[in-house]
Amino acid sequence: MNDFKFVKCFSIDPRVRRKQQGSFALLCGGDPNLIQSRSKMAGAGGDESLYPIAVLIDELRNEDVQRTRTELLPFLTDTIYDEDEVLLALAEQLGSFTVLVGGPEFVHCLLPPLESLATVEETVVRDKAVDSLRKISQEHSPVDLEVHFVPLVKRLASGDWFTSRTSACGLFSVCYPRVSSNVKAEIRQHFRTLCSDDTPMVRRAAASKLGEFAKDSVRLLAVEAGVSIATLLPQEDLEALVMPTLRQAAEDKSWRVRYMVADKFSELQKAVGPEITKNDLVPAFQSLLKDCEAEVRAAAANKVKVFCENLPEDSRETIIMTHILPCVKELVSDTNQHVKSALASVIMGLSTILGKDNTVEHLLPLFLAQLKDECPEVRLNIISNLDCVNEVIGIRQLSQSLLPAIVELAEDAKWRVRLAIIEYMPLLAGQLGVEFFDEKLNSLCMAWLIDHVYAIREAATCNLMKLVEKFGAEWAQNTIVPKVLGMANDANYLHRMTTLFCINALSEACGQEITTKHMLPVVLKMATDQVANVRFNVAKSLQKIGPVLESSALEAEVKPVLEKLATDQDMDVKYFAQEAMSASDQNDMNE
Repeated sequence: MNDFKFVKCFSIDPRVRRKQQGSFALLCGGDPNLIQSRSKMAGAGGDESLYPIAVLIDELRNEDVQRTRTELLPFLTDTIYDEDEVLLALAEQLGSFTVLVGGPEFVHCLLPPLESLATVEETVVRDKAVDSLRKISQEHSPVDLEVHFVPLVKRLASGDWFTSRTSACGLFSVCYPRVSSNVKAEIRQHFRTLCSDDTPMVRRAAASKLGEFAKDSVRLLAVEAGVSIATLLPQEDLEALVMPTLRQAAEDKSWRVRYMVADKFSELQKAVGPEITKNDLVPAFQSLLKDCEAEVRAAAANKVKVFCENLPEDSRETIIMTHILPCVKELVSDTNQHVKSALASVIMGLSTILGKDNTVEHLLPLFLAQLKDECPEVRLNIISNLDCVNEVIGIRQLSQSLLPAIVELAEDAKWRVRLAIIEYMPLLAGQLGVEFFDEKLNSLCMAWLIDHVYAIREAATCNLMKLVEKFGAEWAQNTIVPKVLGMANDANYLHRMTTLFCINALSEACGQEITTKHMLPVVLKMATDQVANVRFNVAKSLQKIGPVLESSALEAEVKPVLEKLATDQDMDVKYFAQEAMSASDQNDMNE
């Protein structure tokens, strides 16, 4: 794709630009069919001014999401125009951009443009920006909330203009329940300051949100305090003094309070002991797993393994099979992907608690169902925890369902999903064994080397190195090295460069003999490649593999090639060749 500068899409004519900006804001989050209709209009002699915008959005929808994060969002942040209709559309659409920036992991990228919109003069724009910020706050992890979202709230709360401070008032309650105690204290102090602000509009905004913030926060504090107090009181006082409050909190009308109970459940379980756990906490945990709010169910699902581990040993299996497992089975098919993903990250751990027979009969069908889940994160979380099942029943019983799930993830349209499965491949290879790997997964690993995303090719190279370390140099010589060296003749120079990167990574693991006899001749041959990028990477590779090579090969074969590259017409080739020669001379002196 050509390097598309966003600003070039917009006309210098204010009237045309206004129309373009409005279309841009609407198309960013609108129906893809609109893009086609706009393109057809332009192509049919209609409104030509909208054509570049339609092309831009179409490219953004079909390109890697990284471009949206690195180019589109900074552009929107730096180009906040004064057309209220455009700003209102942007403020609304950015609240639905999570998928377009790569999912919850990157949702914080949406904060800068929304922060700018939350400070504008027009009230309806600010209110819409705050609505979008509140919406995406729920998609931040607790860590990301503290690192990215809370600093935004603080900046708005201490802004010079009253517009930013009024916007801040609506954001305290959405981040408060999920941050640490120290951060909670800072948030309360900022809200207290806004309540006594010099500007009446700010005080009015703070007062309007006081009920929302204070009611929940008081009960949230009660949950935290209840857990802390429970650790200090003797067992006989817990039932009378602490449990009534915690029972009410588990059924509180505010989802934030119930979320806090779910989040603190393992600490509470340890504090109250086995009897209260059996009588009170088991029913409460069931309710949280069935909660009407997805955030609460996800928080409870995250605690399933820990909760089950800490149950009284004499009744653990009965409680799990009778009370917990039925809820878990429902969560496997939950409508919310965050709930399913949270469960998938811990459910495999139940196999070590329940043992082989129960795992095969009750858990295995759930694992298989999650391996076929439409959400990539669910499948990844199951695959990343396979070692738990491998210890109990062996991985062979999962292998037939495992393979299709791995293949789907390996070919997923989102490159970060592909990247994640690559990182788990050495673990899978060790558990499945070399025969199964060669038969079913080897071709996948080689296909990643020619992926169109550089990060995937880089990870695939590291993956090969780890596989060689696991399966040995002889396996590499017979299975991997011939295929890697074959890519040196590929028509695509990026693939030829990948050959060099693989040689750099594999040389040490494969050893001196394989590197000198099989890899070195290919590297030397590539020194005459027509593409300068390949030639200077040859110089870098010779420097990298030099310490592994036989000394006779260094003197007789490597040095002459480097000397020739040092006279290359390309400056970069010359530079890296001279660097490699200097490194070689330094090694000779050290010896």
